[in-house]
Amino acid sequence: MIVHPIKPLYNSSSKILILGSFPSVKSREEGFFYSHPQNRFWRVMASVCSSEIPQTIKEKKKLILDNEFALWDVIHSCDISGSSDSSIKNVAPNNIGIILENSNVNRIFVNGKKAESLYKKYIEKQVGIEAVCLPSTSPANAQWSLEQLTDYWKSMLNTSLL
Repeated sequence: MIVHPIKPLYNSSSKILILGSFPSVKSREEGFFYSHPQNRFWRVMASVCSSEIPQTIKEKKKLILDNEFALWDVIHSCDISGSSDSSIKNVAPNNIGIILENSNVNRIFVNGKKAESLYKKYIEKQVGIEAVCLPSTSPANAQWSLEQLTDYWKSMLNTSLL
């Protein structure tokens, strides 16, 4: 059983919550979201926010918070082999109510199909907010180019910020 080692990233101004499934081995080692260099999350978010690609954890936190996003994962703890979402078992969900009670979040997006299925199974009924599934930024999602991901994420997230 591995427990999620990263605190949720949000503040009172956050309006949109983006949830992944569970941090990769690299993210668990670094202690921050989407730390694997092949994951396209930070490149996509920089484009969505019309910003430079953040390099440090401090810059990544600033990008998310300055643009009224919140970031966390669906899973609090689970059994997982390496970073493989398909190996996830024995899930205990995170309490995203903490974020909802202390922010202005009213839209939730999930990063990939695994996060979507886990959100629907463990969280959606409790919080009463349907999550919108975005295509995964993981390098395992080879069907989507960086350009396609960026265009899709931009259209979905920027519409929600209006």
